[in-house]
Amino acid sequence: MSQIAALLYLKFLRLPKLSTLFDVTPNYHPVLIRASALFLPIWAGEARGRRRLIGCTKGGMNSKLHAVTDAAGRPLRMFLTAGQRSDYIGARALLDGLPPADYMLADRGYDADWYREALEDGGITPCIPSRKNRKVPIPYDEARYRKRHKIENSFARLKNWRRVATRYDRCPKVFLSACALAAGVMFWL
Repeated sequence: MSQIAALLYLKFLRLPKLSTLFDVTPNYHPVLIRASALFLPIWAGEARGRRRLIGCTKGGMNSKLHAVTDAAGRPLRMFLTAGQRSDYIGARALLDGLPPADYMLADRGYDADWYREALEDGGITPCIPSRKNRKVPIPYDEARYRKRHKIENSFARLKNWRRVATRYDRCPKVFLSACALAAGVMFWL
């Protein structure tokens, strides 16, 4: 037993130090935000008196995971809402903890005057296309907006984990912890 412990210790000494392993220079110049639906099994219905953040939509029971990522598509913050909730609720919850950034990339679901004003007050330039029903469209940088595929790719990678793609946990704290663990393993280690 002591020989195995000695071999493991020698392998550990050859690894880089943990302080250098997690030393990542922040790359927050663009920040991206998106929400994605996560489906639930049939048995995961809403119980009376409990807030499980499970909503009923046309597609069935689901939840919505909102995430803010950096320029490389690595998740920085996550928030969970019921499936039928609007993207504005997740945007409002994630607005206070945004990292310092030059601009924010988001899809049409985040096109609201209050959201644009809040971003500009924080020193972030919004790069959000206007909704179709806006009378006067607000211009945006299309070349910069093309980089929004990074957050789409990060959600695709995150949903490769079965536990994230199909929410088996009824408790929202446990499920959000599983999402954070999956994001940490996939993107930060």
